Amino acid sequence: MNDLKILFLGNNKSPVFKWLIDNGENVMCSEGAINKNFVLHHKFNFLISYGYRHLLKKNILNLFKESSINLHVSYLPFNKGADPNFWSFVENSPKGVTIHKINEGLDTGEIIVQKKVFFKNVNQQTLSTTYGILQNEIQSLFYENWYSIKNKEIKSAPQIGSGSIHRINDIKKYNFLLEKEGWNTKIKDILNLNNEG
Repeated sequence: MNDLKILFLGNNKSPVFKWLIDNGENVMCSEGAINKNFVLHHKFNFLISYGYRHLLKKNILNLFKESSINLHVSYLPFNKGADPNFWSFVENSPKGVTIHKINEGLDTGEIIVQKKVFFKNVNQQTLSTTYGILQNEIQSLFYENWYSIKNKEIKSAPQIGSGSIHRINDIKKYNFLLEKEGWNTKIKDILNLNNEG
């Protein structure tokens, strides 16, 4: 499938975007909200979303049929939506990374490939360091599977169970925990919070 014209939704400094270019893919990046005319004008036929902040509407997804994927730093169906790394510790749910098809829901599409992640020395880690590990893991998972994904050699599967979902504002009730150190908050402080509760 050498005639792919890929729309990459996310940061143009993303290692994934750079990797696609370095590997000869015909790819264009957009961070902002897109519309149907933009997709049609550029004749995109594959969509990759990674760290994109806008929900895609049905009229755009229809243009890509089965050719749109999202890279998400959680072990779906757990921690769909915002701040998945944070919630995985607050709720003591499985940690990991997932590449999934995009549908109209929030991180609810069929799973293409995923990997559980186990953090070493978790008591020495912070939200920032664990997030960095998850970013490295999702990027590696993408690089290892991209050719099989684009050639549709991997059979996707529906998510099993309802898992959990979080909106951007949900984290506000934990401001008391994050106000001092922010993303440098130690994981052990979050785990201690669980033990107190």
